[in-house]
Amino acid sequence: MSAHALPYWRMSAFYLCFFAVLGGLAPYWGLYLDRLGFTAVQIGQLIAILHATKIIAPNVWGWIADRSGQRMPIVRLGALVATLGFTGVLVGESFWWLALVMTVFSFFWNAALPQFEANTMNHLGHEAHRYSRVRLWGSVGFIIAVLVFGELIDRFGVQMLPWLLLPVFLGLWLASQFTPQAAQHSRHASHEPIGRVILQPAVLGLFLACFLMQATHGPYYAFFSIYLEAHGYSGTAIGVLWALGVVAEILLFLVMHRLLPALGPRLLMTVAILLTGLRWVLIGALPEVLPVLVFAQGLHAASFGVYHAVGIYMVNHYFVGRNQGRGQALYSSITFGAGVAAGSLAAGLLWDSLGGAGTFYLAALVSLLAALAAGLSLPRRAAAADPVAT
Repeated sequence: MSAHALPYWRMSAFYLCFFAVLGGLAPYWGLYLDRLGFTAVQIGQLIAILHATKIIAPNVWGWIADRSGQRMPIVRLGALVATLGFTGVLVGESFWWLALVMTVFSFFWNAALPQFEANTMNHLGHEAHRYSRVRLWGSVGFIIAVLVFGELIDRFGVQMLPWLLLPVFLGLWLASQFTPQAAQHSRHASHEPIGRVILQPAVLGLFLACFLMQATHGPYYAFFSIYLEAHGYSGTAIGVLWALGVVAEILLFLVMHRLLPALGPRLLMTVAILLTGLRWVLIGALPEVLPVLVFAQGLHAASFGVYHAVGIYMVNHYFVGRNQGRGQALYSSITFGAGVAAGSLAAGLLWDSLGGAGTFYLAALVSLLAALAAGLSLPRRAAAADPVAT
């Protein structure tokens, strides 16, 4: 595909806004809920809702998109309803009201990304390994949000977080209006029944590894900012630490299109998961030592950058044709949905009894199981274009 035919900046703008929303929610939503007086168990439950809706929403919308072929209208609808739904946060602050609001807006917000990912892959065509060059703008959006929001929260308080997020939601909806829908490529014309694809041992192993990997992130997404605040870090410092991880992710994305063909999915994913386990050990053991935390956040290049680039690549390989949208939806729901939701719920239940350090150590142990699943199931080599050599 020629460079001028690829709507690079329009696709990048969507990723920037989508992950800017995440840049407000991931570091600061737990702090916001903590300020409202919720317990650790309640915070874990509410954070889990954000991810649990990924179990259902992407699959519902993925089925509709694969049948209709209308991916971008679904993305636009999801962005619009998510924006409107989030305004409910301004109406009430009770546990059940916020649970309802978070269910509504996250159901549609989470529906948008998998279909946009499938649309991006269709735009890229045989250059699917260059996905990371587009996706890195999501990382840029995340960094901008965590740094700007952290500074404003330090000055005016975390209670202003919903007002900071609303304009970003609106920007997401606007960005969705300008991204064109890509044509389906002829190489995807034929496909196996999706059930047969899912039941392949390699696919089951991939999804198991991804589920376990994301479950280890539950304590991170739900309690990392609270953990840092308890160790004396300011909102600005918390934002900088989150941003450092994503800077490392961006640097990784810039070279990932070379690493994947050279090193192959199995080695990259397995090493990434093992480094993730090391990251949780360091965060649990030495949170008060800033250089150690900086190094641990740098490992985000592995625990998200390498992991996600390989995951998207493999899903795009196994799920083709009318299975493509549902394949992306399954990946999203099983990993970032069920995986993070299970990890967040477990972290909420264990946080007070095991403490922050103990909870992160347990996440590191689960990482070992994820690495074993990846090492046994992913292919050793990846071709430079689309097919993956096994």
